[in-house]
Amino acid sequence: QAQLVESGGDSVQAGGSLTLSCTASGRTFSNYAMGWFRQAPGKEGEFVGAISDGGELTLYADSVEGRFTISRDNAKNTVSLQMNSLKPEDTAVYYCAAGRIRFTYQYRRREYYDYSGQGTQVTVSS
Repeated sequence: QAQLVESGGDSVQAGGSLTLSCTASGRTFSNYAMGWFRQAPGKEGEFVGAISDGGELTLYADSVEGRFTISRDNAKNTVSLQMNSLKPEDTAVYYCAAGRIRFTYQYRRREYYDYSGQGTQVTVSS
């Protein structure tokens, strides 16, 4: 059974850094795009960033552009989200997702992903 498991969430102060990891198991995800989404209490889930199956394309939400970096290691079936210059508004549960994305606009839409993990909590204090 395919499974995605996130790790690396923590509580940090504003300006700090964290690296989240997403490990896939149960199948090979090298031909899947991988995305990160987040959901804060009382708010709708939002797109954070995504990387194409081969890693040649990365996309980010405007709110994290320049601060967050996505990378993947298909040999290890993992994808990482490096988060720098964290802000209190980055506080949320972060989820990774895998999908067979065909068009660029689909990367930003949660409904185009087939699998997702349980999430990991990131808390940024001011």
